[in-house]
Amino acid sequence: MNHKPLFEFQGAAILFDMDGTLVDSMAHDERQWTRWAAHHGLDPRPILTISHGRRTLETIREVAPHLATEQELVRFEKQELEDREGMRAVDGAAALLRVLPPQSWALVTSAPRRLAELRMESAGLSLPAVVVSADDVLRGKPDPEGVLRAARLLDAAPAECLVIEDTPAGIQAAHAAGMRALGITTTYTCEQLGTRPCIANFHGFRLLQPERPRARVHLALIALA
Repeated sequence: MNHKPLFEFQGAAILFDMDGTLVDSMAHDERQWTRWAAHHGLDPRPILTISHGRRTLETIREVAPHLATEQELVRFEKQELEDREGMRAVDGAAALLRVLPPQSWALVTSAPRRLAELRMESAGLSLPAVVVSADDVLRGKPDPEGVLRAARLLDAAPAECLVIEDTPAGIQAAHAAGMRALGITTTYTCEQLGTRPCIANFHGFRLLQPERPRARVHLALIALA
């Protein structure tokens, strides 16, 4: 390498968010929440400002607490699973995931497990061995429960983990866990995410040979796309 990378991480594990980070599902999410709001006579606009990166239950509790029931969640998830239109991998994501060592990365998503499986498959991405979904935690992002669980399952110390996220809630979860965070600006600006550096996509990353004996992954952003 002839010059200093724009971004570099060397550690035990990378924890990826899914929606907006690995999978471009923005249109799908907005369709679903707009349908749900119309069904209940609600204005979708305030819902769309808070729903990204959060579990469905927590969003419903905030905008319409009287609808936060198990029956409503089942109905919401059923509609999500029926809509496969328009999902694709974020640019460069597939190429990066193909070269990462299997035990060096995990998916930490606010989506239920079945929806995570559907969206990753629809985007042409493989699931890692470790997936922490909305079904696996009591408290969603910005609580750090999900990323800490993923780190434990990968046998990685929090300080040795990098979290890649597209929402403020996900970035806050990383910081609360004592993990390094990298923002991706598919949904919010770098200023809105509240972290630096930020990337636009996954082009320009290279997997390097770890220089530290205990490091599993050495990831460097050599040049911007």
